[in-house]
Amino acid sequence: MKVIKQKSGLPPGTMVYTGEEKTEKIKISYMDYNDGNFNEGLIENPDACRKYTKPDTVSWINVDGIHRTEIIEKIATCFGLHPLIMEDLVNIRQRPKLEDYGDYIYLVLRMLEFNEKDDEILSEQVSIIFGEGFVLSFQENEGDVFDIIRERIRSNKGKIRRMTSDYLVYSLIDSIIDNYFLILEKLSDKIEDLEEELLTNPSPETLLKIHQMKGAIIELRRSVWPLRELISNFQKMEKKNFSKDTAFYLRDVFDHTIQIIDTIETLRDI
Repeated sequence: MKVIKQKSGLPPGTMVYTGEEKTEKIKISYMDYNDGNFNEGLIENPDACRKYTKPDTVSWINVDGIHRTEIIEKIATCFGLHPLIMEDLVNIRQRPKLEDYGDYIYLVLRMLEFNEKDDEILSEQVSIIFGEGFVLSFQENEGDVFDIIRERIRSNKGKIRRMTSDYLVYSLIDSIIDNYFLILEKLSDKIEDLEEELLTNPSPETLLKIHQMKGAIIELRRSVWPLRELISNFQKMEKKNFSKDTAFYLRDVFDHTIQIIDTIETLRDI
């Protein structure tokens, strides 16, 4: 059952969870690393997040579940996050965006999954905050597209353990966008099947399938279009916790975003 709570009349910064009612325990995990050291584990007490604010390592704290606002508030308080960010973290209807708060940057993206049974795209909000030495990621549910990044950190493959927190954020964004390509491939296959069905054996159910496919493409378009501006602004940032190397890699992500947008428009026309 989906519960949409009303926020009208409440002061700015009031935390109101707007998603489905849940009883699951929130999972807080961490990875703390630099080139020579690595630790990971679970955090039972959210107040313990304070010890991961040191700048000599990169600390990635991932939170699965945002339905317990009191826990999200404690984590956010450990890192001195603005009340407006706390409000947005538990409001799952944010569009992709980037906001600069001086000492840290706040991003919102959509992580997508294609439900082949119903030909629909399931959308989940992912909030990312990063500053010098730390990255926070907040997800609605457990399970994501970041396992390949976790393995690279554990095995010290590539340059991720030698880079700063902004490179980790780039890697998270890149994983989310790469997953869009997989969804586009599945949508393309479904559309080809629909074309064949229309030519050989059309039925009233075919119209329903077309309607479902149209909805899936609209959801994908809504999630991807704002990314063009987000990544463009991300590239232009000049901050002490943002390296030129990361800006270079973001060019590639920007190109991928444009490619995805072009493909979506083609699929929509078809």
